[in-house]
Amino acid sequence: MKYTIDKKEQYVVLSPLEEKIDSLLAPKLKSELLTIHAEGHTNIVLDMSQVKYVDSSGLSALLVGDREFGRNGGIFVISGVQDHVMKLLKISMLDKKLNLVNTLEEAGEAIFMHEIEGGEDEEEA
Repeated sequence: MKYTIDKKEQYVVLSPLEEKIDSLLAPKLKSELLTIHAEGHTNIVLDMSQVKYVDSSGLSALLVGDREFGRNGGIFVISGVQDHVMKLLKISMLDKKLNLVNTLEEAGEAIFMHEIEGGEDEEEA
């Protein structure tokens, strides 16, 4: 899987440079998310702006990221979700579970607010 990683002060931005996150690429995405978390980063933004298709394996990878980063009071934010992927998230009702924003700027703001609140809204969910 081709991707870029941009490590910022409070969070990491992982940007898959693939059009599909399917059963071939989802394990690599999961692995990368777990590696970033194991390195001690608590907040991550997954920039999905290049991704046009996700299958059930891809959705599973998103849930793994959400679970792992939320485990210790961190936050997993997904930005730039394309229309087709958003339809799938809505059908599977994951749009209610996952932190979805439109832009990387909004993702940064969501993480900033999460940090200020100390992860409180994550525990209520």
